[in-house]
Amino acid sequence: QLQASGGGLVQAGGSLRLSCAASGRTISGYGMGWFRQAPGKEREFVGGIAWNSYNTNYADSVKGRFMISRDNAKNTVYLQMSSLKSEDTAVYYCAADRVRYRAVAPGTGLLTYDYWGQGTQVTVSS
Repeated sequence: QLQASGGGLVQAGGSLRLSCAASGRTISGYGMGWFRQAPGKEREFVGGIAWNSYNTNYADSVKGRFMISRDNAKNTVYLQMSSLKSEDTAVYYCAADRVRYRAVAPGTGLLTYDYWGQGTQVTVSS
């Protein structure tokens, strides 16, 4: 399973680093994505990273503020969030790509992913 952690309450302008640890299966060879869902809103793509870390993509709303990385040896993916805004408040989820060894970072669609973790709450106070 995938377990996201590292969420919490932070002031606007602050930083947090989320982790997504996999257990029971490897993430090696699989692109990974981060999504978020705010109350009353649909789940939205935040960013993705290719299986080999050579390619990443981000939603426009977080570009330049968030960065995804991974440590395949630790079976873990990270989301470094900086310059946080109140609109970043949401439950954050990680997910694994359906396709192994995709050449680029996985895309923005929910159906691209077939393995979802439990989320972690991020609350940004203004």
